[in-house]
Amino acid sequence: RTRDYWREWVRYLSIPLEWQDAVIRSAITLKLCQYEDSGAIIAAMTTSIPEAPGSIRNWDYRYCWLRDAAFVVRTLNRLGATRTMEQFLGYIFNLATTDGSLQPLYGIGFEAKLEETEVASLDGYRGMGPVRRGNLAWVQRQHDVYGSVVLASTQLFFDQRLQDPGDAHTFARLEPLGEQAFALHDVPDAGLWEFRGRTEVHTYTSAMCWAACDRLCKIAIRLKLDDRADYWRDRANTIHARILREAWSEDLGHFTDTFGGHRLDASLLLLADIGFIEAHDARFIATVEAIGRDLKHGNALYRYVAPDDFGEPETSFTICTFWYIDALAAIGRMDEARDMFETLLERRNHLGLLSEDLAFDNGEAWGNFPQTYSHVGLITAAMRLSRSWQEAS
Repeated sequence: RTRDYWREWVRYLSIPLEWQDAVIRSAITLKLCQYEDSGAIIAAMTTSIPEAPGSIRNWDYRYCWLRDAAFVVRTLNRLGATRTMEQFLGYIFNLATTDGSLQPLYGIGFEAKLEETEVASLDGYRGMGPVRRGNLAWVQRQHDVYGSVVLASTQLFFDQRLQDPGDAHTFARLEPLGEQAFALHDVPDAGLWEFRGRTEVHTYTSAMCWAACDRLCKIAIRLKLDDRADYWRDRANTIHARILREAWSEDLGHFTDTFGGHRLDASLLLLADIGFIEAHDARFIATVEAIGRDLKHGNALYRYVAPDDFGEPETSFTICTFWYIDALAAIGRMDEARDMFETLLERRNHLGLLSEDLAFDNGEAWGNFPQTYSHVGLITAAMRLSRSWQEAS
């Protein structure tokens, strides 16, 4: 019965022509990371597998990060598996306060306080403790979550296959998230990499706040709410202009990770994917090239190279490599993107699963496992890179 269930579920996916086994395995993995009773989607099944040997970057990922979950929802939507989106939005609407404020993560049963403690009685993965229960990131401010949730919700208003499509009432419940996004788009936060020792105005965060306002404008147009469309268009344009003014460096010739900053991080590769800038824009191409020069090592990417609270990163962050592959394809470097994708597929284990991080030298898996981020990246890249079904007929 289990086998029949999954065969039936897979049968309705809009999978690409190439790499079907990898995409199917990843899609099933993402679906299995959703808690059916609440709609929450966990980041990974494990806790405290270190990001690199002896690094003490050991975190508990058995919770629902709204950002990670939104990536999962958007990816499964692309495959046609929209029920995950509907269940996740039910989870979100149970969490959102009256003013729309949200934490970065919650427990699968809507738990808000996820106190982080060390379990002294456990040695840890290969003896590389500490083993942690809970995650202190619940107290952080990560303002990109508002854009993540609105992006994950947008298809609800445009997909006519849905039994309960989004309406004016649903839109009204999303608007407080947009208000938070606009209010916080230039306020320092911990960023998507959850820095514990510093806060800055992160470009990715601000771009996601823009995305929240931009999508609310598009939804309002769809619902023929002209005054609300004008309202959100004005707010999106304000944020967009601010980012171009503060995050583009004429001296360096690329976007930077923070307003007025000088560093790079891999999240800048997503600026075209969320529609903030066209992929053929010279500024985006220059940023992709700069990231390839500074963050790429062999056939994989660091998420950033500047030291953080725990020193310099040692392993590649799997989703970042997929982001780079997507960006290469978007700017026309398709052959290079396909070669890197094939190399990364070889890093999966015998079950076709990927962890959070990979060693640069031998491709050994590190970090929590299986990581939803990584499988999101695999599916998205496969769909972008695959030959069309028409080419097979």
